[in-house]
Amino acid sequence: MPERNHPFLNRRAFLSHSATALSGMALTHLLARDRVLASGERLPIRPQIDPANPNALRAPHFKPRAKQVLMIFSAGGCSHLDTFDYKPELIKRHGQPMPGGDKLVTFQGAQGSLTQSPWTFRPRGKCGKMVSDLVPRLGDLADQMCFIHSLTGKTNTHGPGENFMNTGFTLDGFPSIGAWTTFALGSVNENLPAYVAIPDPRGVPQSAGNCWNPGFLPAAFQGTDFNAIKPLRNLARPANISAGKDRSTREFISRLNRHHLANYPGDTELAARISSYELAAHMQLSVPEVSDISTEPAHVLKMYGADSAGDKTQEIKAGYAKNCILARRLIEKGVRFVQLFNGAYQVGGEGTSNWDGHKVLKDQYTVHGEVLDQPTAALISDLNQRGLLKDTLVVWCTEFGRMPTFQAGASGRDHNPSGFTAWLAGAGVKAPFSYGATDEFGYKSVENIATVYDFHATILQILGLDHERLSFYHNGIERRLTDVHGEVIKDILSST
Repeated sequence: MPERNHPFLNRRAFLSHSATALSGMALTHLLARDRVLASGERLPIRPQIDPANPNALRAPHFKPRAKQVLMIFSAGGCSHLDTFDYKPELIKRHGQPMPGGDKLVTFQGAQGSLTQSPWTFRPRGKCGKMVSDLVPRLGDLADQMCFIHSLTGKTNTHGPGENFMNTGFTLDGFPSIGAWTTFALGSVNENLPAYVAIPDPRGVPQSAGNCWNPGFLPAAFQGTDFNAIKPLRNLARPANISAGKDRSTREFISRLNRHHLANYPGDTELAARISSYELAAHMQLSVPEVSDISTEPAHVLKMYGADSAGDKTQEIKAGYAKNCILARRLIEKGVRFVQLFNGAYQVGGEGTSNWDGHKVLKDQYTVHGEVLDQPTAALISDLNQRGLLKDTLVVWCTEFGRMPTFQAGASGRDHNPSGFTAWLAGAGVKAPFSYGATDEFGYKSVENIATVYDFHATILQILGLDHERLSFYHNGIERRLTDVHGEVIKDILSST
């Protein structure tokens, strides 16, 4: 049979193509294995965790702008319109119906008229940023702050909203941003948890431990929760055991554990359990020291308001102020992620313990503003004067904002996830700087609209982490803090 000219039927060409194809497949496999394969799909980065030392220091994906995070969460949906988002048109049209809002029904019902803030906004700092008299000391720090005025959420309900801001999902059971951070980066302090959550002295947020849980990540990355009023339980050494005997006992148990682990190589659960017990032993010495606020000088206690006394508001303020001092001390000790909660949820105590100002906003916020303002401002100033802000990103946020109207038949604002404010300070962000905007009444984000996914992506970026690649394989899905969403808000990033 005469040889055909079609190249695919030429035996020599067929063998040649087969050889090069096999070589190409082998090269592709090697490139993929070493994660240098050029393709449209970027491969996930899953940190390699040593169960015997889950908080070992791990390298970021690229050069970070910050090494630690202090995240301050004001529970209850703090009103942007009464704190940081100045709206002259809301003042001008006070008492009038909101255009297009005549049939608007929000979380708790029908809406009344546009209502200006009970507090005057004034220019603050050298930048002249307009901030409310509700938080004057924080306003004085406006030159150090980067405001995001165009955040949007996915829910107008507290629990799911708290979940969303803290975990990136409205449902329970997903890892918090602190868990993702310590999973990726580990810790620089072997004697303290890598991730500490400091609940408000009055209680926990409505979503409670979901705000600092590890979800499907290894349990080692759960936030350890304690505060200055209620330190960790069961840490004190029994009075009838001397310090030397206690130390010798721990050393002996450690040798036994290492010998036991050597008999079961590869048992990651055993290694993790031993690591957990050893961290607990370290914490027995380190946590009481770091949480003992009484050792602070009198002038520091006064600066924070931790010495406040008198009425109930001053007592609440002093408790939160002590938590702020604890947060600073943890940052000083190198704790990777500190989550500080301002406000708590109490059944039957609506509006008395958090920022949920539905019915009598002025009376409620007068308390909350007093509690938040001085201690938080002192915390930022203290971090700055100690040189800690150069490596620490400070984040203030809440689950959603509030309506520009008062609720029909009430003197407070309903929930509003369509537009609200967060701010950042310290390492990694431009300051003073404002990004995005809500409409003329503060109802909806209209300029440079940002999602919570974008917010999380930006925080991870500042820490040197790629939010699209940091992942954990769970139930057949490559899970991320930002799910399948999120864009880094590059406009707010500092040049260094």
